[in-house]
Order: sequence, then C-alpha cells, then structure tokens
Amino acid sequence: MIRFLLRFIGLLSLALAFIFLVYDGTKSIADQRWYVTKVAEVWATLHEQSLTEVRPTLEGLAPWLWDPVASTILNAPTALVLLIIGTILVLLGRKRRPLIGYAR
Repeated sequence: MIRFLLRFIGLLSLALAFIFLVYDGTKSIADQRWYVTKVAEVWATLHEQSLTEVRPTLEGLAPWLWDPVASTILNAPTALVLLIIGTILVLLGRKRRPLIGYAR
C-alpha cells in the first residue's frame, strides 16, 4: 500500500513537472522571452500565508536551513524540483526484484 502511494504521488509529481515545463515553454515562445516559474511563485499562488510562516520556523530550527537550503529550493524552477521529487518517490516505491537461485 505504501509503495503504491509513493509511486502514485511520484507519477503525479512527474506529470505536474511536465505541465509546468509546457507552461513555461509556451509562455516563453509567446512572449519571446525566457520565463521560468519558481517554486516560491507557485507556493505564493497556492497559499501565501504558509510561505511567510516557513522562514521563521526554519530559522528557529537551524539558521542554515533557511539561507542555503530553503532559499535555493524556493528560487529553483518548479519543473526541476517536481522532477527530482517525483523521481525519488517513484524509485522508493518501485517493486523489489525477485531473488534468483537459492538466495532465499
């Protein structure tokens, strides 16, 4: 059940990554400029209040979590972040290979 859930969320994340890639590509072609949707923009569109609450929370846990880690992820392209997350989840949720021979 957990493997199925990991694969499902991973494939959903990969599909969203493709959608954001197409969205950025069509926007770039239409305006003849390079557009990249950042994670912070998408998060602010979905729920801006939680985005503003993340910084004090992370700085309270450990100051290094906000500056190099979270700020880098928030400024990264959304398609890239979703691609990485989706790939990791699909790999974690894959079925195990059957054992061959007398290894049981």
